[in-house]
Amino acid sequence: MFSQQDIEYAAENTRVLHEPDRRIDTFGSTRFEFQLVSELMDRVNTTRIRTGQIIAEKPLIVRPDPEQVANFDFEGFGPQGEAFGEFLRANLHKLALLRYGFRFQMQDMQESILHEPIEDICGKLQEEIRRSNNPMRAIILGVDEGWEISLLKFTVEMIEKSHKINLFDFKRRGLLD
Repeated sequence: MFSQQDIEYAAENTRVLHEPDRRIDTFGSTRFEFQLVSELMDRVNTTRIRTGQIIAEKPLIVRPDPEQVANFDFEGFGPQGEAFGEFLRANLHKLALLRYGFRFQMQDMQESILHEPIEDICGKLQEEIRRSNNPMRAIILGVDEGWEISLLKFTVEMIEKSHKINLFDFKRRGLLD
């Protein structure tokens, strides 16, 4: 089991060296390819590359339940709190969140160990991306023991970068106010 400190260490030491040119599609699923590079701690100049796919499901619009909002209790608040409660109830139809779902295709994942310095491997992978021009590929530099946390950090960053685009698309189609 990972401690809070292990999680923080993995998250702080994860960097996306090359991010996909595309973002999460608003109206369909998106398939990202990743290469997660990490250094083995117990061996000098030994690098592990994990290769796989992440599927981001199309974002879903989630709205609050009107019955729950109707039951909001503003006890102890003055007139401003009550006024805000009324405002919230009246504008409930405008409140929405986007929910993102990811599927990790572990059966497609492959691992390889190379006996070269991690900097050399990262340089070769970045050069390979420039030649292949694959818009859906990411290179992630992560921590070997916490590689799943490194991959999850990448997915969170993709959500952050896609969110405004997805909101704009939903609004443009009249699905959000």
